[in-house]
Amino acid sequence: MSKTGKTGLSRRRVLKAGAAVVAGTVAMPAYLRAQGAAVKIGILQPVTGALAFDGAQGQIGAAAAIKAINDKGGIKSLGGAKLEMVFGDARSTPEGGTAEVERMAAEGVVAIVGGFASPICLAATQAASRYDLGYIVDVGVSDQIVSRGLTNTFRFAPGFGIVTKSALDNLVTINDAAGKPAKTVVLVHEDGLFGSGLAKLMQAELPKRGFEILDTIAHPTPARDMSNVALQIRSKNPDLIIPSSYYGEFVLLARTMQQQKIKPKGVFCVLNGAASNYRFVKEFPEAAQNVMDCNHWYDPRNAVAQALKKEVDASGKFFTYNVALNYSGVLLLADAIERAASADRKAIVAALASSTFAGHIMPYGPTQFIGGQNTGAAPVNTQVQDNDIKVIFPASFADAKPVFPVPA
Repeated sequence: MSKTGKTGLSRRRVLKAGAAVVAGTVAMPAYLRAQGAAVKIGILQPVTGALAFDGAQGQIGAAAAIKAINDKGGIKSLGGAKLEMVFGDARSTPEGGTAEVERMAAEGVVAIVGGFASPICLAATQAASRYDLGYIVDVGVSDQIVSRGLTNTFRFAPGFGIVTKSALDNLVTINDAAGKPAKTVVLVHEDGLFGSGLAKLMQAELPKRGFEILDTIAHPTPARDMSNVALQIRSKNPDLIIPSSYYGEFVLLARTMQQQKIKPKGVFCVLNGAASNYRFVKEFPEAAQNVMDCNHWYDPRNAVAQALKKEVDASGKFFTYNVALNYSGVLLLADAIERAASADRKAIVAALASSTFAGHIMPYGPTQFIGGQNTGAAPVNTQVQDNDIKVIFPASFADAKPVFPVPA
């Protein structure tokens, strides 16, 4: 039974094509190989299962970056070698991600980008390390991903430790500027590695900043109903709700709160899957209005980012942070391959470790990895205002002022 992925290629066809490429490469004279045999890179995303939307968004960004690199002449130090995507569907599970890493390694990829969810990234990076495969994490935010001593693992975006600190510092600034109307909080989080880790950090840090936590409510992913969560929130009547959930669950929660007329002084999300998402804004504008988030976001001042957003918008897709992060992650990998001047996996890992890449489309400084974490990465605060997503922090990057407390 054949399997057909988002690329439209069945696994049998891919394997057949891969075998043909290998055979052709062996038969090819050395001087022709030096002129640029394709370099295979693995793109791992969950495009089936509960996380399919986010995975598909990541795939869009990776494909756009590969096309941009190839259109500009490929990898110059390898004779103009084109990048070739080998796509893996993690099927929204760690086991699915591991299986696809094994397959991509067998198909000859030189490194992998993606993963999206923390559990997938934890398993996939571990599997990739067995094959000396460099692995660039796109979105996975658990700090465990870069704290296990895996020398093949590089996270381009900030993890939840950095994001949480920025989010809470910004929250204090926003609340102070408004006269400190918010004093009490209810935390809502998905019960996996991502949400539980964030909730633990919040429970430790919010009281230090003068906020009282009235309740911490966990929910599963996927979740089909948020009525019980909404009822618990109503009974506590907090000034603030801080949710950390994936797309579907936060949309469900926001719509349920809207239907039940639960109106806190603010909804301040951290790494939320929907709060900084144009799909949510377009499909449920009333539920989305004035929701704040601290999250990954592209640099709207960057001309390449502007052009990419325009292209994605024109295709009828949504331009999300997944697109920007995967676009940047592939550019980062291509830069490493270029500097390594080799398709050797270990040489690419060494090039990533010493990267100072600045040609991305995020509001970051130059890349610098310490222990696998890019210390040049930083989150921003956004808020949905009038059917658009505005940046409200940092001030140097903002294109709107916070609306807080929100109108009753």
